[in-house]
Amino acid sequence: MASNKEDQLRMEVVKGAKTIYTKGLVEAGEGNVSLRNGKKEELFITPSFNQYDTLKKEEIVHLNFDGTPLSAGKLPSTEAKMHIAIYKSRSKAQAVIHTHSTFATMLSIVQKSIPIIMEEMYIFLGGPIDISEFGKAHTEEIGEVALNALGKKNAALLANHGVIVCGKSLDHAVKFAELVEKLAKIYWGALQIGEPKIVPEEHLERFQKLFETLFANYPRSMRRKNIKNP
Repeated sequence: MASNKEDQLRMEVVKGAKTIYTKGLVEAGEGNVSLRNGKKEELFITPSFNQYDTLKKEEIVHLNFDGTPLSAGKLPSTEAKMHIAIYKSRSKAQAVIHTHSTFATMLSIVQKSIPIIMEEMYIFLGGPIDISEFGKAHTEEIGEVALNALGKKNAALLANHGVIVCGKSLDHAVKFAELVEKLAKIYWGALQIGEPKIVPEEHLERFQKLFETLFANYPRSMRRKNIKNP
C-alpha cells in the first residue's frame, strides 16, 4: 500500500500535469511531468499517452531509476529515460517537465535558440534557452542531448521535439515551462518586427546570486563556469 507521502507526490504530479494542460502547454497524449521521490533513486511520472483532463493519482507511475516499475497498472511515459537522466545528473532537481508548447516547439523545429532578451531569463532559467542536438525520442540518447543543452540552466529546447525544464520543486518547473513558452512567443514576435536586441552581459551579473540561491539545480561540478558560458 502506498504511503501518505507517496500519495501526496502522486497528487502533486497530477496537479502539475493538469496545470500545464489548462495553460495550453500540452495536449492530450503528449508531454510528461515527474517528481523525484525525496532522496531515493525513484520517481513518479505521468503515464504513457496521458489524458490530462481525467488523470487520477492512481494512474501516476512509480519507477526506480533503473526503469523497474514499482507500481502496477499504467505504463510510464515513453520519455521516462530522459527524466531519469536529468535526476541522475542533478541531485537538486526534484521535478522535470517536458512540453510541446506551440511557439517553443516552432523554434525547436527551426532549431533556433532563444538568446537573453529579458532579464528574467537569467533569474529563473540561468541564461539563454539553447537548442539540443537531435535525439531519438523515447531513448537514452534524448536524455544525453537534453543534458548537454541544459548545461547549468533550467530549460532547453529539444530539437524538433519541444521543451525540457527542471526545477527544485514542481512549482518551479511549472513556472519555467510557462516562461519558456512566453519568451518563445515574444522572441518570435520580435523577429517579425526586426532584429531583437540582446540584454548586455554586464546587466546580468547582479542577478547571478538570485539564480544560484533560489533556482539553480545544476551539478556542483559545473559551478566554476562563469556567466559568459551559462
